Amino acid sequence: MSESLDALERRIAELRAEVRRAVKAKENSLARSLRGDLRRAEQAWDEAITAEEPPPRLRESEASLLPIREQVHQALALLGVPTAAKLIVAVNDAFFSRELRGSQLTSLRRDEERSFRSDPYARPYYLCAALTDRLSPARGLLADSSWAPELRVLGPLSPRVDFLTSTTRIAEHLARLAEPPPGALRLLSRMAQNIPGAVEGFAPADPATAIRAARAELEVHRAADTAQRSEVAARVARQLPDVERLFGVAAMNTLRGAC
Repeated sequence: MSESLDALERRIAELRAEVRRAVKAKENSLARSLRGDLRRAEQAWDEAITAEEPPPRLRESEASLLPIREQVHQALALLGVPTAAKLIVAVNDAFFSRELRGSQLTSLRRDEERSFRSDPYARPYYLCAALTDRLSPARGLLADSSWAPELRVLGPLSPRVDFLTSTTRIAEHLARLAEPPPGALRLLSRMAQNIPGAVEGFAPADPATAIRAARAELEVHRAADTAQRSEVAARVARQLPDVERLFGVAAMNTLRGAC
């Protein structure tokens, strides 16, 4: 790994720790500023890592050396939105050439919650739940605890907005690669089929065209989705303790709170 990547990873770890301290101290303005710095550092890391040559395909025995949570975290960092296991597996295979099975992710969020409950904030990040507007965990969606709260909650428009966002980020990564992995191009083509104007028929998707089409539709939904997510995030901050801010409340607790 290059020197610049090492420096960026150290900076990201430092910023995450500073964000946690600011949040715990209820220094909201400082926390917002630090989150902005963190997003920019993570974007710089994304750009630096994708500028390097794609890694050779690993044998299954080699792939297993990287912990599952690290593989999932890398896929989420690329996508930038709450994501279902199926797409995480597809991105991991297409961009990082590693074997990962959906069944391996089944208990991951529960393991992360147990770890957080036993020793809160001991890790720089946790793989947590996306939260619905009822403040319960969204079924099957994983998120990164270091993301801003507005990115980890969902409103009515969020599934479509997140699909468009993840398609855009995949296309942007492909556009930066001199030799895009064929599997990643196939993944983009499958996703682009669901966006008007992103691809013609069943032809391979062009990343630039997919980006334009996805961004055009995003502009239609962005303002309403941002407002809806901000309202949910405000309720999360106001009503939930730390563990439930990351992993949501049980259905029974949600119903009781609504009474």
